[in-house]
Amino acid sequence: MTFPGTAGGAASNGSGIRRSRDVPGLVARAREGDPRAVARLVSLVEDGDDSLPEIAAALAPYTGQAQLIGLTGSPGVGKSTLTNELVRAYRGQGLRVGVLAVDPSSPFTGGAILGDRVRMQDHAIDPGVYIRSMSSRGHLGGLSAATPQAVRVLEGAGCEVVLVETVGVGQAEVEVASLADTTLVMLAPGMGDAIQAVKAGILEVADVFVVNKADRDGADATYRDIQGMIALGERGPGEWRPQVVRAVASQATGVDDVVAAIAKHRAWLTEHDELQARRVRRAAAEVENIALGTLRAKLGSVRHGDALPALAAEVAAGRTDPYAAAAQLVAAVAPSA
Repeated sequence: MTFPGTAGGAASNGSGIRRSRDVPGLVARAREGDPRAVARLVSLVEDGDDSLPEIAAALAPYTGQAQLIGLTGSPGVGKSTLTNELVRAYRGQGLRVGVLAVDPSSPFTGGAILGDRVRMQDHAIDPGVYIRSMSSRGHLGGLSAATPQAVRVLEGAGCEVVLVETVGVGQAEVEVASLADTTLVMLAPGMGDAIQAVKAGILEVADVFVVNKADRDGADATYRDIQGMIALGERGPGEWRPQVVRAVASQATGVDDVVAAIAKHRAWLTEHDELQARRVRRAAAEVENIALGTLRAKLGSVRHGDALPALAAEVAAGRTDPYAAAAQLVAAVAPSA
């Protein structure tokens, strides 16, 4: 079931009346496979609703089991097409699949630009597939700030595989590696992606490289370039060596090889106890971000008071320095910090 990428206004029924937030009821219905309940929960998460802590608490017992796969790469490399084929492959294994496709934001509405979702309409009527577009809303790193909690919603809804497709913004797209168990970096011949991978630091975050559009001229050279760069990397004994796979996603060619590479990486993660380590690091980052968001909100309330202007005046006059002023401001917001 495809969910529309509704950004903003999700808590209204169109008449200006706020819809009720029966969180236990929504979670129960989502667990039963109700797509409207899943869509509603994702919308609440995306909007940063006040019920978010309650939603997270209700979902917690059902999370931490899904396989999380991130897909990143330059615009036009074929991420949506490969995502569509991976959904088909995992559904063929009888698995429930969730897709979070993070789109660029409209600079005017903040909403998602949904052009790429047309490529995933093959699965729109499959009850075992949940597809949701999310707006990046200006968040850097190729993801939306709400993506981690939206992943939890799909896990809670019983998705066994969650695919997270990033915006495709180039060198800022390494954030997906902190969210996924396995990160796929997609490249295409003729786009200079091999050089861009080095410049962006993507070489360090990729678990699997997919040379898509491998039927085009230059695909072999791109494949060799990535293999050569991997060979130059320093790895200790037993460390994971990124796989490089050729594919033509538009023809469903090489998709089985991509799935096999993902499975090989997951087996390595499990064998080396790295899967749990990655998830602990991911949880730590999530907790830290939530804590920082809470402090940032408190700081925003101070910004409109007298404390910040008074401290700024002291710094401007040279009577104190910005670090001392910042320490005073933090002490006012969080006295125990």
